[in-house]
Amino acid sequence: MYGNNVNGYRIAACLSALIGYFCPAMKNPSRYLVTAALPYANGPLHIGHLAGCYIPADIYVRYLRAKKRDVRFIGGSDEHGVPITIRAMKEGITPQQVVDKFHTIIKQSMLQMGISFDIYSRTSNAIHHETAAAFFKKLYDDGLFEEKETEQYFDEKTNTFLADRYITGTCPVCSNPNAYGDQCEKCGTSLSPEQLINPRSTLSDAIPVKKKTRHWYFPLQHYENWLKEWALEGHKEWKNNVYGQCKSWLDSGLQSRAMTRDSNWGIKVPLPDAEGKVLYVWFDAPIGYISATKELTPNWADYWCKEDTKLVHFIGKDNIVFHCIIFPAMLKAHGGFVLPDNVPANEFLNIEGDKVSTSRNWAVWVEEYIKDFPGCEDVLRYVLCANAPETKDNDFTWKDFQDRNNSELVSIFGNFVNRTWVLMHKLCGGKVPKLHDDILDEKDRALIAEIEQAKLKVETLIEEFKLRDALFEVINLARSGNKYMQEKEPWIVVKQLAANPDVQKNIDNCLHLCLQLSANLAVLINPFLPNTATKMLHMMKVVDKILDWDNAGKIKLLSVGYSLREPQLLFRKIEDAEITAQIDKLQAGLQQTTAPKMEENTTTGTNALKPAIQFDDFAKIDLKVGTIIAAEKVEKADKLLKLQIDLGFETRTVVSGIALHYQPEAIVGKQVVVVANLAPRKMRGIESNGMILMAEDKSGRLHFVSPENIIDSGSGVS
Repeated sequence: MYGNNVNGYRIAACLSALIGYFCPAMKNPSRYLVTAALPYANGPLHIGHLAGCYIPADIYVRYLRAKKRDVRFIGGSDEHGVPITIRAMKEGITPQQVVDKFHTIIKQSMLQMGISFDIYSRTSNAIHHETAAAFFKKLYDDGLFEEKETEQYFDEKTNTFLADRYITGTCPVCSNPNAYGDQCEKCGTSLSPEQLINPRSTLSDAIPVKKKTRHWYFPLQHYENWLKEWALEGHKEWKNNVYGQCKSWLDSGLQSRAMTRDSNWGIKVPLPDAEGKVLYVWFDAPIGYISATKELTPNWADYWCKEDTKLVHFIGKDNIVFHCIIFPAMLKAHGGFVLPDNVPANEFLNIEGDKVSTSRNWAVWVEEYIKDFPGCEDVLRYVLCANAPETKDNDFTWKDFQDRNNSELVSIFGNFVNRTWVLMHKLCGGKVPKLHDDILDEKDRALIAEIEQAKLKVETLIEEFKLRDALFEVINLARSGNKYMQEKEPWIVVKQLAANPDVQKNIDNCLHLCLQLSANLAVLINPFLPNTATKMLHMMKVVDKILDWDNAGKIKLLSVGYSLREPQLLFRKIEDAEITAQIDKLQAGLQQTTAPKMEENTTTGTNALKPAIQFDDFAKIDLKVGTIIAAEKVEKADKLLKLQIDLGFETRTVVSGIALHYQPEAIVGKQVVVVANLAPRKMRGIESNGMILMAEDKSGRLHFVSPENIIDSGSGVS
C-alpha cells in the first residue's frame, strides 16, 4: 500500500537521501523545517502554550526569513485523543463539534498573536488520515509491530474500553477525589488506574473491570542502542533539560509501547481485523507535521527527505520523550525521513505562583487577553520572551507584566525612538540630517561600534535558541541610545546656535546616529515584536525590505535629507487599575476543587526552621540598606548577576544568583538589604563582597527584601 505512491509519496525518492543519523548539528542546511507542537483542540489557547513553544518558534522562523533562508513553519490542531472525547461527552456533543469549535478559536488566536505559520492544519483532514494510516501500514508490512493481548479497564454499562483519562478516583497522594487514571491535576503526581482509590468510569460512573483486548505495540527497546548513539552521542549540543530527560529515559531502559487504542474517535487502524481500533494519538500526531507539509506544498519531500534539511521541533518539556525518542524511532523504523536536528523544549510557565490548570480555570486565555488589551499583542510577546522558561519553570505575574511594559518597552525602547523623532522634527526640520565625519568624537564612534556589534550578538543567541538573552541585547541597544542622547543633550546644544552656528553639526551627528540606531532596532526587534517593527517602518516611510537581516549593523539605512513622518507612540503605559482587574478576574475564575484542604506542614519544606541560635550570634551580622546602581549578567553563568551596590560609605561588588528571576535593567535603583560583613568570596573570577537578602515563595521565585520606603544608603537594619 505505502510503496504505491500514496499521496504522491515515493519512498524510493527518499531512501537515497537519508540524513546522516550520527552527524552533529547541521552547520549549513539548504532548507529549514520548523514545527511547533500541535495543541489539543479541546480548549482555547493560554499563555503557557505561547511561552512554551509558539512564540519561540515564531521568533526563530521570522529570523530565518529575515536571513532569506528557505524555511517552512508547520503547525496545526491535534484533534484526536481522550481529552476531546471527554469534553464532547460532558457537553453532550460530538467530538467533531468540539474540534471544529476549538480549531477555529486556536487558529484565530495564533493569527492575532502574530504566530506566522506557513500552514496551520488539523489532524482530522483526510490527507492526514491517509498519511498516518499509510505510515502505520508500512511498519506493519515490514513486521515491526508486536501484537499483544492484555487486560485493560472496561465499562460494562457502556460496553467501552477505558483509556486512563476515562477513569477517575481519589488520589492516593493528596486525596483529591477527582484525580484521573494517568495524573492528579491537583498535586501533579503521575498515576495509573490501579493506584486510584474507588476508581469510577467517567462515562457511566460504573466501577471498571478488567477485560482482554488486542493491540499493536512498537518495540522501542529494539532502537535503544541506536537512540543512545544518535541522541546522546550525536546531540550533546541540545539544551540540558532535553538531553537530561532523554538520557534518563534511555538509562532506565525502553519497552514496547502500544500504538493503537480501543475507540471510535481517531484514525482507524488500517487492518481488516481491527474493528473499533484507532491509532494512538501520539503515533498519529507527529505524523501531522508530515501531512501538513504535504498539504502545503507538492515539494514536501524536499523538506522531509533531503539530508541537507534542518528539522527543528519547538515543544514544551512534557513532549520531549515523544519528539526525541518515540517519533525519531518511528522515522528510523520507516526509513526515508530526516531526523530532528534540534528540539529546543521550554519548561513550564506558572501563573501568579501557581501551576496552570485549565480544569480550575487558572490560566490567562489568549483570546481574552486580546480583548482586554487591544493592540498590545507585542507586549505579551515581549513579556513571555523576556520571562521565558528556557532553563527552568518561570512565573508570570500581572505586576511583572506591567513593570516590563512600563519600565522596558515604554521607558527604554519606546522612549528612545519617540525622543529621536521628536528632536529630529524640532531640530532638523523633520529630515535625516547629515553625518559630519570630521567631528565624530569618542562617544559617536562607540555608539557606531555598538550598532555594528549588535547584529552578531543577537543572531548568535538566536541560533543557540537563547531567545531571552537575544531580546535583552536588543533592549540593551535601545538603552545605549538613551544614554548616548542624554550625554549629547541636543536640546541644550541648540541654545548655543545663535552664538556658534557650527554646533548644528553636533546636533546633526547625534540625531543622525540615533535615527540609524532606530532603523537597526526595527530590524533586530522584528522577529520578536513584528507589529512594533511595522509601526517603525511607517514612521520611517520605508518598505519592509529594510527588515532584511543583512541590514542589521549598518549605519546608512536612512538616507540623508529623507523626510520622516511624525512620531507615533510604540507602546502605551499600562495602569494599575488594569492590572488589578486582571488579578481579580483570575481569582474570580478559579474553580475550587472539592478535595479537603490538607493541613499545612509547618515543620518541613520551605517552612522548616533551622537550629536555634543565640542573640550574640545574630548580633555579629551587619545588615545595611544598599541601592543597586548597576547590574549586568556574568558571562557563562545563567544564574548570576554582577551588582554594584551603593552602601553610602562605599560601593560594593556583589555577585548574586538572581539572573533567572530578574533582568539587570529592571533592578537598577532598587534598594536591598545587604549582609555587609560577609567574608569576600570569588565567583566566576569575580570577588563578591557581601550578600543581598531574598525571600523565596512556594513556586521558587525570589523576591527582594527591601525597606518599605526609600531611605539613605548605608542605613543599618535591626
